[in-house]
Amino acid sequence: MATPDYLEQVVVSGRKRPVHAGASSDRTGLFYRPSVTSLIWATLDLMTVALAAILALRFRVSVPGDVRATSLLPFLLHSADPILLVYVGWYGLLLIILARSYGLYGSILSRNGLNEQRLVVQATLTAGLLLCGTLYLQRHAEEVSREVVILLVVFTTILLCIRRAIWRKIVYGRYREGLETRNVLIVGAGRVAHALRNHLESLRHLGFRFKGFVALSEHEAESGDADIIGDVRNCLSLARALFVDEIFFSVPAEKKLVISLVEEARALGIDVRVVPDLYDGLAWNAPVEYIGQFPTIPLHRRDLPIGAYLLKRALDTTGAALAMLLGAPLMLILIAAVKFDSPGPVFYRAQRVGRKGRTFTCFKFRTMCADADKLKAKLEDQNERDGILFKIANDPRITRVGRFLRKYSFDELPQFYNVLRGDMSLVGPRPPIASEVEQYDIAHLRRLDVLPGMTGLWQVEARQDPSFDSYISLDTAYVENWSLWLDMKILARTVGVVFSGTGS
Repeated sequence: MATPDYLEQVVVSGRKRPVHAGASSDRTGLFYRPSVTSLIWATLDLMTVALAAILALRFRVSVPGDVRATSLLPFLLHSADPILLVYVGWYGLLLIILARSYGLYGSILSRNGLNEQRLVVQATLTAGLLLCGTLYLQRHAEEVSREVVILLVVFTTILLCIRRAIWRKIVYGRYREGLETRNVLIVGAGRVAHALRNHLESLRHLGFRFKGFVALSEHEAESGDADIIGDVRNCLSLARALFVDEIFFSVPAEKKLVISLVEEARALGIDVRVVPDLYDGLAWNAPVEYIGQFPTIPLHRRDLPIGAYLLKRALDTTGAALAMLLGAPLMLILIAAVKFDSPGPVFYRAQRVGRKGRTFTCFKFRTMCADADKLKAKLEDQNERDGILFKIANDPRITRVGRFLRKYSFDELPQFYNVLRGDMSLVGPRPPIASEVEQYDIAHLRRLDVLPGMTGLWQVEARQDPSFDSYISLDTAYVENWSLWLDMKILARTVGVVFSGTGS
């Protein structure tokens, strides 16, 4: 039996060319425009080849005893034939082309670790054979040391396998800790749905987290299954409320229903997959990807800028570490000031809601009296902010030092520690408290799709605007238009906002 025609229509509508069964649907082919992620992987591969070449020269070239460790690299490069360095670069280029054509610059979840290692070995050895062929055709085989070429290929293979194994272990470890996971809803609650659910939960290192079943029929809805949390009519509302990243169809559904859901999911940035019957044939244009042992057909998938996210995280870590190092003297002075100004702890620890609704402890310098949270209820009638937010002028709970800290945003300096921990980013929507999130509409949850930040678009554009709608719209605009360049502009403008003392 062929795959239902609605699958063919949905798959083709979302793609510019057909993909044969068994191929990955990631845009990892040779002729696609490289993404930032691909460029990062390619750069790392080139660096690995360069390191392998240095190791090969070190084993091949005799180093005099009077050469110091700091002079070893210049000595090795000087002793090498310049033509060898050219061929090392050629080998690196061949490796990048082959790795890209094998899909090694795509998501690690599209293949298991053993298959990835096999492809790495295949790419390095094939590039080595092409290098040897080039040396023969250019008649440089006698000028370039055979031992160096062999060692170059061997060391590159070993280093690449080790580097990728370490990266996979890091990613799997973060998934097991519940970081950067993908929340999943399963449409249908039959045998295949429960098997898929059990399979995903047994492979927690893949990063999928089951959130519930969505009934497709009245019979399923009335079955009494405690894990059925709704029906297909409110599937997308449930997905938004539960921060779902992916919806799996485990049973056939009406053509119009699936197409409509895919289009709406695409607008919300939610991926959709179908689990085909294992006894059915597959249309040639339906790409098949395996989640563990389960074959799936992706109907829609976002192109996540993984490379840009990695650069953002690198910027966060570097910036937070430098800020804590350079700002240590100032922070020590502020610690003493807070301690002697009023009784109570130096740091204020508050539970905040972060990415995908995950709660974390947010650190700030204490700017209010110790029982400020208890006094808040008595001041509700003086709230000057619209809707959910709470802010009043001349708040009697704020201490003398606290007013100074708030004016110049010094109270938020401890949040650099949250950035280092990965709970926050330097730039992003401010982390709300749980009572605020409980009053959010479904559309407001969009601002929780990313890590909260120490500063954001609202802080530099409308910090004194009391409107909750303005607060949400600016945060949503940031999420939907995020780029590294936007982060850099917000950080630059934040400096001006801090020195102007517009905090309160």
